[in-house]
Formats: sequence, C-alpha cells, structure tokens
Amino acid sequence: MKVGPKKLSYVLITAARNEEAHIEKTIRSVISQTFLPKRWVIVNDGSKDGTVEIVKRYLSEKPWIELIQMPEHRDRQFAAKVKCFSAGYERVKDIRCDVIGNLDADISFEKDYLEFLLNKFVEMPKLGVAGTPFLGNGYSSVTDSFEGERHVAGGCQLFRRECFEEIGGYIPNKAGGIDWIAVTTARMRGWKTQSFREKYFYHHRALGTGGRGPLEALFSYGEKDYYLGNHPIWEMFRTGYRTFKKPYVVGGLTIMLGYLWAFITRMEKPVSRELMLFHRREEMEKLRLILRRMLKFRKIDQFSLRSD
Repeated sequence: MKVGPKKLSYVLITAARNEEAHIEKTIRSVISQTFLPKRWVIVNDGSKDGTVEIVKRYLSEKPWIELIQMPEHRDRQFAAKVKCFSAGYERVKDIRCDVIGNLDADISFEKDYLEFLLNKFVEMPKLGVAGTPFLGNGYSSVTDSFEGERHVAGGCQLFRRECFEEIGGYIPNKAGGIDWIAVTTARMRGWKTQSFREKYFYHHRALGTGGRGPLEALFSYGEKDYYLGNHPIWEMFRTGYRTFKKPYVVGGLTIMLGYLWAFITRMEKPVSRELMLFHRREEMEKLRLILRRMLKFRKIDQFSLRSD
C-alpha cells in the first residue's frame, strides 16, 4: 500500500484593519488551498470600512473561519497587530496543531502555497519559521531587498509550534519590527528560518505605506534599521544599494536620514543587547560573503577580458 506524504496540521491568524480593497483576495486564496487549516481566526482591528461585511459573507459556508471584533482605535500601530494576533491565538492555543501561521489581510497566493510550506517543515526538522519572497506594486523582495533567504517576510510567516512557544510569540512594539524580531530570535535560539524562493505571495498594498507617503515610509525604515540594531557599516552598504532602486538616489538617502535621525535622537531600541549583537554578527558575516562574491566575479571578468 502506497503511503502519501505526511501533512502537518496548522492554524492561521490574521489581523485586519480597513482592508476591504484586498481581504477578499486573501480569503479566496485560503479557502482554495489544497490543504486547509484547522482554524482561521480573522481579527478585525476596529475597521471602519467594509472589511467585516466581506468576512461575514464566508462564515456560514466555512465554519473553520472565525471572526473576532476588537475595539476601535484612531492610530495604526504595530503593537495593535500583536494585540490582535494574541487575541486570535487565545482562540486556537488549545487546538492540537503543528504549525501556527500569521497571515496579512492584503496578500494572495497559489492553491498549493501553504501545503508547499508545510512540506518544508516535514523535510527540515529544525525549520522554525518558513515563508517565501513576495511581489507587489513593482517590488520584489528578492531583487529589491537586502535581507537574504534567512529572513521571512511578515506578510506570511509560518512557525513550527515549538519554535513559536520558545521565542514567546510576537513582542509588542509600537514602532514596528515585530515580524523581524520573531524571526531573528528564532535563529538566535538555534532554529532555522528560511524564505523559499520556489514560490511567491503577492502583496497588494504599497509596501510599508499604511497611511504614509512613500518617502515618509522610507524614512521610517531608516529609523527602524537603527532601533533594531543594524550595524552602521551594514547600513552604509544597504542605503548605497538602495540608491540604485526607485526612487533613485533619493530613496537611499531618505533611509540614511531616518537612521541618522534615530541615532541623533537616541531612539529607544526594543531589542535586547543579546539579540542586537547576534544580529550584527549575522550582518557582518553576510557582508563579508557578499564582498567575497563581488571580488570573485570581478576577477573572473578581468580574466575573461585578458583572454579576449
């Protein structure tokens, strides 16, 4: 008798705030998956648009989808996302499952997307956090990001349950970086984290805007780079790389200004010294690898020119 591949059970949690333009794409993506979750909790974070009405249309047909209503609040804070996720987690923590997924309400993906990621947990016993790169509004996290394959984008993060519980889940921080802190802490604790490039998800809202203009968003990225502990040398290379992406030159300079402003004002860092030092060691290792590759390619090019 032929035995099929082992499948791990999973639950999903989504925090949604004013996502009427995109959340139906996310819902349709999830309900069409080749392997469905045991439960999907959608937490409405005080939306004032049609988000709730869209979700409610699916509740009677899909009993494994649950809607939770949170109190209204005026500002859009990243700490609010953690509160919503925690509220959702309270509803699923007693469900026996192997994987816990955090899913944004403005993304979409192929029908076998989540099964593909679950299979990676089966294949890799030390895999703690899994995800994929993403595309959206002319942006690719593979070509336009300086993060690398070890970082798992916050739009879709799947955690092995043991890993999620060991790192203490998501840590509230009103300035952001909650997804990054979780993934980096997992690596610091000895788990493997990986963004698998065989698949993509699609991010439908302009990245990092959330009510801000593009330059304001880039400035806040620079601030975040500082308070999450980016090494100054790494930041120089990161912003230099960013000058070759739209908006050309201005984008990189805006990120650097944000970083310098956070340094001058001594913005509070929400990460522990242990995590910051671990992060900086990773950055320097990655930077050395990048520079070695660049030197190698340069030598190959020079050799080719001499041969010609």
